[in-house]
Amino acid sequence: MIPVRLLTTPTTLTIEWPDGEQQPLSAEWLLDNAPEHRDAHSGQRLVDVADLPAQPRIRAAHWEKEEGMVRLEWDGSTPPTRLHAHWLEQHLRSRLAPRRDAPRLWLEGAALDLKRDFAVAPLEAIRGDERRRLAWLDALIAQGVALIEHVPADAPGDAAPARSGLLEAMRFVGQVQPTNYGVVFEVRTVPEPENLAYSDRGLGLHTDNPYREPVPGYQALHALVVAPEGGDSLFADGFALAQALRSEDPQAFALLTRTPVPFHYRSKDAELAAERPLIELDCGGEEVIAVHYNSRSIAPLELAPAAMSDFYAAYRRFAARLRDPRIALRHRLAAGEIAVFDNRRILHGRTAFLSARHPRHLRGCYLTRDSVRGNAALLARARGECS
Repeated sequence: MIPVRLLTTPTTLTIEWPDGEQQPLSAEWLLDNAPEHRDAHSGQRLVDVADLPAQPRIRAAHWEKEEGMVRLEWDGSTPPTRLHAHWLEQHLRSRLAPRRDAPRLWLEGAALDLKRDFAVAPLEAIRGDERRRLAWLDALIAQGVALIEHVPADAPGDAAPARSGLLEAMRFVGQVQPTNYGVVFEVRTVPEPENLAYSDRGLGLHTDNPYREPVPGYQALHALVVAPEGGDSLFADGFALAQALRSEDPQAFALLTRTPVPFHYRSKDAELAAERPLIELDCGGEEVIAVHYNSRSIAPLELAPAAMSDFYAAYRRFAARLRDPRIALRHRLAAGEIAVFDNRRILHGRTAFLSARHPRHLRGCYLTRDSVRGNAALLARARGECS
């Protein structure tokens, strides 16, 4: 679009567009984003902010119609800056447009069905159909959990056939993040387990590895052997639970966002510790960006007694919500299914099972958060579907 008017003060340029939108831009921002300050090939900046005038002042702004450029003239010796109107408009539209990765919250998971209400696709579609893969990834990012079907435990000709089904599927989802458990981990009952996941106990809703830096972004669980009774997977939307707490008890919510909680895990080959709040907010202190809840690995807190009492009241309030039978989505994974979920949002657990009667074996791995989201963004860009 062609700007209708350019309005300037020494510190601000305001562009008025034909649809009535006004786009105010500061002098510092305009000078910092001048095209001549970026490498033409990579798009990376060639100057640091300390190389620019501390308080640039706009003398005049002109519309160069033939080239579609906005030309800015500056006081002092700073040379003129020319910015493409199309680029400026794109910046405005991307700021106003709904975020592609905006979460879609779901609170009462018990009323939902994983195969009906969430993204489901066979491995062949994920591998061979970019349109369907993008739709699946977008839904995974928005809802926090999705399912891949018909994934074999092995693949012909693979050097490590017992592991290739899960890893082959994850090639199209994100980058696998190895841990002390290895590239993949086996979830099955063992004697004297160092982690209760390797028992046949039921596991309450939790997120994995809050004691790790960084916390794994996504988790994938591939069902290889399924018990006919018990061992159902449970999922709950931590973002929705956090927002519900914020509405019902703002004080408790605030305490859980600002109280540092130590997490610790120790085994024969690992000594891991990290500190983070149970509910993590973005830099602006508004949007929930992570939930870290794992009662099995919380280490002793170090707070004054009065603060400890307040924290535990808030902690208990949140924990009680996790036992509400309405909030958990329940699904028994069938052999060949992979559940993929956002480990910084989705709390997961399972019902108990009797391994002496029926063996149960899942294979899992973790994925970096940026790679999952980056794969979706790259596909969207390639298909011209960027928001």
